[in-house]
Amino acid sequence: MTRIIAIANQKGGVGKTTTCVNLAASLAATKRQVLLVDMDPQGNATMGCGIDKGDVTESVGEVLLDGIPAANAIVRATLGGFAVLPSNQHLTVAEIKLLNEPEREFRLGNALKPMDGRYDYVLVDCPPAINMLTVNALTAAQGVLIPMQCEYYALEGLTSLLGTIEQIRASANPRLKIQGILRTMFDHRNNLANEVSAQLLEHFGDRVYRSVIPRNVRLAEAPSFGKPALYHDKHSLGALAYLALAGEINRRAGADEPLRDPPPIGAN
Repeated sequence: MTRIIAIANQKGGVGKTTTCVNLAASLAATKRQVLLVDMDPQGNATMGCGIDKGDVTESVGEVLLDGIPAANAIVRATLGGFAVLPSNQHLTVAEIKLLNEPEREFRLGNALKPMDGRYDYVLVDCPPAINMLTVNALTAAQGVLIPMQCEYYALEGLTSLLGTIEQIRASANPRLKIQGILRTMFDHRNNLANEVSAQLLEHFGDRVYRSVIPRNVRLAEAPSFGKPALYHDKHSLGALAYLALAGEINRRAGADEPLRDPPPIGAN
C-alpha cells in the first residue's frame, strides 16, 4: 500500500518545501518509488525539482478542479528518479473555486486513489496555511510530517497544527496520525534551540525523528539550481541528514523491500 505523507506546518519558513524535495530524492535513492505532490500555489517544490512551473500545461490545479487524471499531469523530476505532480499559479484559482464545490475536501484523496500501489510514498508539500489545500492534503494522507525550527513561536504553531489534525481525524480522516516531527535548520550552538529540542523529546518522545536537519549553505542554495541537495553536493551535511531521515522513515514503515515498479507515467 502506498503511504501518503503530508508535510505540513502553517508557519512559513520552517523547511516544508526543502524537506519535501530532499526527502523525495533521498527516498528515491533508497530504491523507493516516490511521487511528490506540490500543493502550494507558489510552486516552489516544482521549481526545486528542476521543473519550470511556467511550462506546466496540466497541474494539480486541473486535477483538483477539472477532474483530469493525476497520471496525465505527472512529470519526472529533472534529477533524482522520482515523479512530480506539479503546481503553478492556477492552483490559487482552484483553491478559491473549490470552496463552492461538493466533496471539496476529498478531491486530492480521490485523485490519488488510482496511484495506490504504484508508489511506495506520496509526499504532499502543503502551503503555509490551514486552508482548503492543506485540508485536502490532510484528508488524503495517512500521516503528517511536521518540520519545525526549535524556536519559541514554533511551539505555539505546533499546538495549533495538532488541533487541526485532531479536527480532521474526527471529521474526515480517522486514519490520520502524526508521522513524525522533524527538527530543521538546527544549530546545536544555540541554547534556545537545544531547550526547545529537549521539550519536544520530552512531550512527543519517539514521534520526534532522531534525524536532525542542520543549517547548511549547500542545502539552502540547492533550490536555486533546481536540484535536491543530494545532486548539488552529495557530501554536504544537509544531503546526508535527509538521507538519514529517509532511512529512518523506511525503518519506521517497515519497508524493507520496495513495491513493484510503477507503470510508465501517463499510463492508465
